[in-house]
Amino acid sequence: MAMGTLRQIRRRIRSIQSTAKITRAMELVAASKMRRAQLNALAGRPYAEKMRWVLADLAETLPLIEPEALHPLLQRREVKAMEIILVTPDRGLAGGLPSSMNRRAAQFILERGVPVRVVAAGRKGRDFMRRTGQQVVAEFIAIGDNPGYEEIRPIAQVVMQDFTAGLADEVYLIYAEYVNTVTQRPQVFKLLPVEPPAEAETARVDYIYEPGREAVLAELLPRYVERQLYGAILEAIASEQSARMVAMRNATDNANELMRDLTLVYNKARQEAITSELLDITGGVEALKGK
Repeated sequence: MAMGTLRQIRRRIRSIQSTAKITRAMELVAASKMRRAQLNALAGRPYAEKMRWVLADLAETLPLIEPEALHPLLQRREVKAMEIILVTPDRGLAGGLPSSMNRRAAQFILERGVPVRVVAAGRKGRDFMRRTGQQVVAEFIAIGDNPGYEEIRPIAQVVMQDFTAGLADEVYLIYAEYVNTVTQRPQVFKLLPVEPPAEAETARVDYIYEPGREAVLAELLPRYVERQLYGAILEAIASEQSARMVAMRNATDNANELMRDLTLVYNKARQEAITSELLDITGGVEALKGK
């Protein structure tokens, strides 16, 4: 076999080896970020659960309130337009997570069949919605791997203002729920109008709220929307880092397997080249002896 072919194989082995080192380093970085993101996502769940419980307790008085007197975030209208908050990663190399989130959002839009306004929280979702011709009314990119509560509030403010102004009759949140390291589940959550969770059981105690149920409810509702959005983004970050760690691990394993295969090919080609050279030398010696 020609020496040029051997050099090509060696060059390819070195290239794959460099790629494996990069993907291994990215896997370790993602694993470190994943652990912190998991803790953040899991730590926020009890607070969100308690807030849903308080909202359900306050909602017991809603049947006694006239529909016109309801808080604007509770107003239900005929759905002529809706708004979605699509939470996706900013960067690639996260396996099939960005594609699955975009497919779920596209499927949901087709199912609803009404005009849609999109608030994109992440570059991958923004780019997809623009390519498909959807109306992107706001975009929030570079949120980071460890966002604070105040960094998320502007997103909630945008959708609450659009809802109360009548630009959208419903607002949905589409994000990746963190299940475990290898499972991230696309979720669609109705954010507005706020619907008190029926499954949240309230204690059999008649609490007295100061200054009153209506005032506490009016103060709680915007916080509830913000907290649901913040929790969803924490879940999405944990899902992204988990998906990236798994994807980089698979890439490293594939690169190592390819290097092993190429090493076998290289050794075989080298043996063939040495055998061919020995045969040429032997044939030359025999030719000289015959003279």
